Amino acid sequence: MAAEAQPLARGQWSSRLTFVLAATGSAVGLGNIWKFPYMAGEQGGALFVLIYLACVLCVGIPLLMAEVLMGRRGGSNLVASMRKLGTEAGARGPWPVMGWTMASCGVLILSFYSVIGGWTIAYILEMFRLHSDGLNAASATAAFRELTEHPGRSLFWHTVFMIFTTVVVARGVRHGLEKAVQILMPLLLALLLFMVVYAASLEGFAQGAKHMFVANFDKFADPEASRGIALAAIGQAFFSLSLGMGAIMIYGSYLPGAVSIPGAVLAVGLLDTLVALLAGLVIFPIVFSYGLALDSGPSLVFISMPVAFGIMPYGLLVGVLFFTLLLVAAWSSSISLLEPAVNLLHEKKIFSRGLSAWMMGLLTWLLGIATVLSFNKWAFDFTFLGKSRGNGIFDMLDILTSQIMLPVHGLLLGVFVFWVMKRSHCVEELNLGSGPLFQTIYGIGRYLAPFAIILIIVNSFLA
Repeated sequence: MAAEAQPLARGQWSSRLTFVLAATGSAVGLGNIWKFPYMAGEQGGALFVLIYLACVLCVGIPLLMAEVLMGRRGGSNLVASMRKLGTEAGARGPWPVMGWTMASCGVLILSFYSVIGGWTIAYILEMFRLHSDGLNAASATAAFRELTEHPGRSLFWHTVFMIFTTVVVARGVRHGLEKAVQILMPLLLALLLFMVVYAASLEGFAQGAKHMFVANFDKFADPEASRGIALAAIGQAFFSLSLGMGAIMIYGSYLPGAVSIPGAVLAVGLLDTLVALLAGLVIFPIVFSYGLALDSGPSLVFISMPVAFGIMPYGLLVGVLFFTLLLVAAWSSSISLLEPAVNLLHEKKIFSRGLSAWMMGLLTWLLGIATVLSFNKWAFDFTFLGKSRGNGIFDMLDILTSQIMLPVHGLLLGVFVFWVMKRSHCVEELNLGSGPLFQTIYGIGRYLAPFAIILIIVNSFLA
């Protein structure tokens, strides 16, 4: 398309609350609803939760501030912002390349995330069929296999989910992203609170709450166990805040200058953590009430939980609400995954906003077909660092993004803000003065956060 004569008008959040809802929506995804509880189950419950909370506060929040700071100061797409900030800091090097890789990372993640998001839509309807046919372990397992092993069904729901996501992003910041998060996030919190109230009526609620909030410090007596718990908590804290994929940086570029970055980021971190804890208070009571495995991983959601819904009172209603909750969480995150690439195409004046969204949505959909097929026709085993994996391309994309691209991006973002940018620019953007509070945040971002990310990277390759 022809270049526009005037500078491109950028979208902007209408308020601090909208930014908080949008950034929380980006951070809150399937990982908060199902991964946090099963990670806590694998790592011993309350001790993991305690370390996780400390990591969010001491590592996640400073890095989140750094990414928002870069977005608002850059004030443009990922590539242009990195170029501007690098020039401003007098830093030579291929920093703009990171803008391209972050945007690409979001598209790659969304290509397989959309397939799983599509499963959540399918399961909202599947609850009705399973309940009418009689829900048990055999029927739940067969239903999940039917969905994943027949590419036509997964492809259909992957398509539906991508249309949901692209429609929102195509409408822009005010009329698309903002309106969506203003509906989706209150709905997500309402569904979660309702589910917690229901879970409180189950006989396993007290045991589930104890598992989450009463720490067993005896585990520190085993150095190997305590190391594993600490590293798992650091990794979950990093990934649960949506760091390193460019979404928070782009959302920060839409943040009005009058809004306090520390206050807004702290609100995002608290809301994100609250959702994870509430999800645990929903899932753990069901796990203990109906004898499910604490560490059953993703199958907990699509096989074990439906079995419990088939037994419990009002199970059909609870099951439909549970998978609606998962859909809302997945949808709010998917919007943020697509936005950086769409914003990049649009602000480079390659295509209009709407066409950019549909072009990137189509590309993501095409990439997602490989994930759909990796559970059936293209399934193959491969070994990565001594671990055998059986879902081919899906597992490869997961490793590439979650174990390589995201931690490396997070490390580079932290290094850029706390080592490359001028300290005075950080003082100016954070608006905290240069006193003890700023010095603490700056020190954590400069030394502790990079060390923690390096631990994540090393552990992912050596564990």
